[in-house]
Amino acid sequence: MAVPKRRWSKARSRRSRSNWKLKSPGLVECPQCHELKMSHRVCKNCGYYAGREIIEQDL
Repeated sequence: MAVPKRRWSKARSRRSRSNWKLKSPGLVECPQCHELKMSHRVCKNCGYYAGREIIEQDL
């Protein structure tokens, strides 16, 4: 089994960890109800995706 020869310095560890960022979700406007929704997902408000009703909403 491979074992590291030397310990990583604090600077090297923190530099490697600096890219662990959270990204904001890609939100787009729904063409049916104009609410914000995640791209390539069914709209939670109206239930439409790609111009078709996928989930029947009881309003």
